[in-house]
Amino acid sequence: MPDTTFDQLLTSGQPIILDGGLATELEAQGYNLNSALWSAELLRNHPQAITDAHRAYYEAGANCAISASYQATLKGFMGLGLDAEQAQDLILSSVRLAIDARDAYFAQHPDSTHPLLVAASVGPYGAPLGDGSEYTGDYGVNDAALVAFHQQRLQWLDHSGADVLACETIPSLQEAKVLHELLAQCQTPAWISFSCKDGQHLNDGSPIADCARLFAQHPTVRAIGVNCTSPLYINELISCIKQVIEQTGSQLAIVVYPNSGEHYQASDNSWHGTSTPMECGLAAASWQHSGAAIIGGCCRMGPEHIRQIQQHLHSLSHSSSHPTSNP
Repeated sequence: MPDTTFDQLLTSGQPIILDGGLATELEAQGYNLNSALWSAELLRNHPQAITDAHRAYYEAGANCAISASYQATLKGFMGLGLDAEQAQDLILSSVRLAIDARDAYFAQHPDSTHPLLVAASVGPYGAPLGDGSEYTGDYGVNDAALVAFHQQRLQWLDHSGADVLACETIPSLQEAKVLHELLAQCQTPAWISFSCKDGQHLNDGSPIADCARLFAQHPTVRAIGVNCTSPLYINELISCIKQVIEQTGSQLAIVVYPNSGEHYQASDNSWHGTSTPMECGLAAASWQHSGAAIIGGCCRMGPEHIRQIQQHLHSLSHSSSHPTSNP
C-alpha cells in the first residue's frame, strides 16, 4: 500500500475533518445554482467562487476539500457546446481550483504544519440527470451504462493531482459493484460513501453491510461510509459497517458526512423540513466515538458547521491526550 499523505493522516490517530456542502457555500456567496450542472456550472463561468468556497472551509478547520466535479461530466459539458478536450479540462480544473485554495491558505498561514488534502469528487450516475434518481438508485440502466459513465472521468481524476478519490452519494449496490471494479484500476487512494434511507440500508434498499463486505479487502479503497444522509441514522450505520470490518479483518476506515437532516425535493430544487436538533459538534463527537475516522458535512452544512466539528473534536482530542489526574 503506497504511503500517501491521505494514508499518513488516516494512521495518525487524529480525525480527518472534511468540508461541508460546496453548493451550500456557493449559494451563501449569492450564486444561483439552479442549472443541470449545479455547482459545476461555475467551473466555466465563475471559477474563483469555487476557490473561495474551498478556502472558506479550510479556514473553518477542514483538513480536506472535495472538488466541484460531483456533477461535472463529459456529456454535461458537451451539452453546452464544448468539445471533449474542453470538457476534460473543466473537469480537471475542479481539482486545480481546490489546490489553489490550499496554496492560498498556506500562503496566508505560513506557520501551519498540518497537511491539507484535496479530494476529487466522483458523483453517482444520477447526479447530472437532475431527476432525483441519485437519491434512489432507480436508474433503469445496465452495468455497461454505468461503466461508460464512470470510467473516463475516473481515469482523468486519477491523474489530476488529487490526494484521494471521493466516490460519494452512491445510492445502489449495483453502482457500488461497478465502482469496485473501476477503482481497482486506479492509482489514487479512494473512499466510497453511500446515501442511505435508514440506519441499515442504502436508498435502493441494499444493506450497507453488503457494501462493506464488498470493499473490505479492496486494493485502493481506504474508507467506506455514508454521506448526504440524515444525521439521525449515522451512528447505527457506523455500527453496521464496523461490525463487518471487524468480522473480515479489514483495515478500512469509516467516513461520514451527513446532510443537515432536511428533505430535498428534486422537482423544484428546494429543501423542506427542519435541520436536526442535535448540536453539530456533539453529534460529530458521537460519530467519532462510534468509530468514524473521517468526519464532515454535506448538503446544508456550511463553514460554521465544520468549525463546530473541528473545535469540538480538537477539544476532545486534546482532553483525551491530557487526562485529568485525581488528587
